Amino acid sequence: MSAQHLSEQEIIRREKRLELEKLGIDPYPAAAFPVTHTAADIKTNYSEENKSNYAEISLAGRIMSVRDMGKASFAVLQDRTGRIQIYVKRDDICPGDDTSLYNTVWKKLLDIGDIIGVKGYGFITKTGETSIHVTSFSILSKSLKPLPVVKEVEGQSFDVVTDPEFKYRQRYADMIINPQVRESFTKRTLMINTIRDYLNEHGALEVDTPVLQSIPGGAAARPFITHHNALDIPLYLRIANELYLKRLIVGGFDWVYEFSRNFRNEGMDRTHNPEFTILEFYVAYKDYYWMMNTTENLLEQVAIALHHTTDVPVGDKVLHFKAPFKRVSIYDAIKEHTGIDISEMDEAALRDTCRQLHIETTPGMGRGKLIDSIFGEKCEKHYIQPTFIIDYPVEMSPLTKKHRSKPGLVERFELMINGKEIANAYSELNDPIDQRERFEEQVKLMERGDDEAMFIDHDFLRALEYGMPPTAGIGFGIDRLCMLLTNQPSIQDVLFFPQMRPEKREREDPEV
Repeated sequence: MSAQHLSEQEIIRREKRLELEKLGIDPYPAAAFPVTHTAADIKTNYSEENKSNYAEISLAGRIMSVRDMGKASFAVLQDRTGRIQIYVKRDDICPGDDTSLYNTVWKKLLDIGDIIGVKGYGFITKTGETSIHVTSFSILSKSLKPLPVVKEVEGQSFDVVTDPEFKYRQRYADMIINPQVRESFTKRTLMINTIRDYLNEHGALEVDTPVLQSIPGGAAARPFITHHNALDIPLYLRIANELYLKRLIVGGFDWVYEFSRNFRNEGMDRTHNPEFTILEFYVAYKDYYWMMNTTENLLEQVAIALHHTTDVPVGDKVLHFKAPFKRVSIYDAIKEHTGIDISEMDEAALRDTCRQLHIETTPGMGRGKLIDSIFGEKCEKHYIQPTFIIDYPVEMSPLTKKHRSKPGLVERFELMINGKEIANAYSELNDPIDQRERFEEQVKLMERGDDEAMFIDHDFLRALEYGMPPTAGIGFGIDRLCMLLTNQPSIQDVLFFPQMRPEKREREDPEV
């Protein structure tokens, strides 16, 4: 960053860094600092009866506030577990005649945000606050940028920075001043680990499949395109890992799963980010009925792991993850919420219905896309409690087995929770002739202008021709599920670093 972009505070902090170096103090020392205790441990467990356990404390953290009292100071340190008060007395850290360590370094050259290590012992102040009496301290990292201001009102901290531009772009700073933000990400890891444990305990095998793919298959979505120089071919960032996982079922594995980073070159809103995480798993000799039962049991276990109950608060609602979940066919859902039976309509009639319902269409939208738009616009928002929307038209599901008893439909469900799709599952299509015909229909849609239609994956068709057993498969939106289970309103709140537009100054000044 050039000097002309520095604030007055940033300039002052850089000058302090130089002053520390002149005193022979490295602002960024290489040596490790031994940590023996945490803030939470001391505040929770210290007492006069067990103070011998806290007679030699070594703790590291970030300075969050300082209260100067002349020859002594109170400060607040924050580590990964929370905040604790420390007491720094000049005569304790400067036992000789040289008081520069306190008067110069501590009082003048340290700032809010600096990371220090302290050694000392526990005690309780006259006001009853468990604290650390510091006998020595070390500078571990000089902070050159001031933290956003935090208001203190009657002992409570209030973050005055509510701008999403700051919160999402500078997640690292947001987590410093709002450490409770980290809780959502801790729960996200617990959620993923709980799912992984469930799958492993039931005999599933975790696998890795390619992120760079020659055919962007497995979903109806617009891909990101790149170029491989050595092979001189276009490659796509995966939009799904479905077709590779089903290749593994062909190869003889009975149950495989993958937590997959997927990429779709589409719009962004509070439930969509161009880079996102999907869990997909495929199980041989099962169908979508089995998958519904398994999904209910899995999510029930996850809810209990995170909340110790199947009742999960989300906004002003409580979602009930106790199995079984309600099941509604997509045609019945549309009829219930629009009053219109579309089950026998052709493409022209569906277009007329969309016009009647004030739903925008494009020439490239076939029958499946039109039905999907009607459901998305008029029905999806009504399904708050976990609900399986089942039995989709064949045009909407090019990778799904035809329904065993309902002509024109396929064995598919989408799990709706809080008005959004959380999972999508099928009895997988394993007839290679039928699959080729479905792909060819997708190509016709692509030629009509549907840029989300599927490509033909000839290698996948070749794999199916060797024979794939009857298989059930599902894909979970991990980010959306995390939003629900951590009560967050936006996908940006459960991604450490969501995609954002470049900062204005980055666009205008390429040297910054």
